[in-house]
Amino acid sequence: MASFLVVLVIILVSLAHSSMGSSRKLASLVQPQPNLLKYHNGAVLQGDIPISILWYGHFTQTQKSIVSDFLLSLTPARNAPNPSLSQWWDTIEHLYFTKISSKPGPKKSRILLANQVSDGYSMGKSLTMAQISNLATKGRRVRGGIALVFTADDVAVEGFCMSRCGSHWSDRKTGSAYIWVGNSASQCPGQCAWPFHQPMYGPQTPPLVAPNGDVGVDGMVINLASMMAGAVTNPFGDGYYQGPREAPLEAATACTGVYGKGAYPGYPGNLMVDPTTGASYNANGAHGRRYLVPALFNPATSTCSTLV
Repeated sequence: MASFLVVLVIILVSLAHSSMGSSRKLASLVQPQPNLLKYHNGAVLQGDIPISILWYGHFTQTQKSIVSDFLLSLTPARNAPNPSLSQWWDTIEHLYFTKISSKPGPKKSRILLANQVSDGYSMGKSLTMAQISNLATKGRRVRGGIALVFTADDVAVEGFCMSRCGSHWSDRKTGSAYIWVGNSASQCPGQCAWPFHQPMYGPQTPPLVAPNGDVGVDGMVINLASMMAGAVTNPFGDGYYQGPREAPLEAATACTGVYGKGAYPGYPGNLMVDPTTGASYNANGAHGRRYLVPALFNPATSTCSTLV
C-alpha cells in the first residue's frame, strides 16, 4: 500500500499515505525531500491494460465523454496534434520502463477502455474508503487491468477534500490496480481542481480557464492522470517511488503543481492557451479535446519533465 506527502503545491495539494493506497492528498507546503525516486525491483503494469469504469452518482454524458476521451487519448492516434496525451503517456515508458526492459513480457503500455457501468447511489451519498474498495470490485475487471471509480460532486467520501483528492491501490492476487477520483466541483475546487479554481489557501492568483469547460471534471482529469502514472509504475508498493514505502512520492505526485516549464508554488508554469476560449492546457487529446496533465518526475535528472 502506498501513499504520499507532497511538495511544490501552493494550494496545499500534496500527497500522503492512506490505509487504502496511494492518494493525491492535501497538506501544508513542505520542503522537498531528497530527489531519490528509484526502482525497488517490484512489478509494474505493462502491455495491454484494460480499463473498467464505475460512475457513482450523477454524471452527464458530456462529463463522461471528457474522461473517456482522456483515456482513449493515451493510445497514439494518427495525425494527433502535438503535444499529445499519448506523448505524455509515452514519457512514462521512456523514463521508467526502458530501465527495466530486460524483464520478460510486453513492454509497451497500451490503454484499452473495456467497459463502463453506472451506479445511482446504491450505497448512499456518504462513503467510506472500504465502500469505495467494494465499488471498485463491483464491475467486470480483467487481470492486469485497472478499475476506476469516479464519485459525483454530491458524494462525500472519507478523507475527500480534507486529506485526499484521489487514491490508487491494488490486489496482488488478481494482479489488478484500482483508482478512485472524486469530483470536487461543489466540495473543494480550491483544493482538488486547482489551477482551474482559486486556491483555498496561499496567494490568490486568478484561476485558469478549464480546457473542457468543467472545473470539476477537468480537475478530476488531473488527479486521474496522477493516479494512473502511479498505478502503472508502482502498483504494488515495490515499483518506482521516493521516500519510505509507507508514504512515497511517485511518478506524477513527486511533481504535484507543476504543469509547464517555469512552474513555482502558485504558478502552474507556461501553458498553451486557446485563443478563442482562453482555456489553458498542455496536451491535445481525442476528438479535438484538450487537457492539463501533471509533469512526470525524471529519476535520471531529478527534475520534472513537462510537455510544454
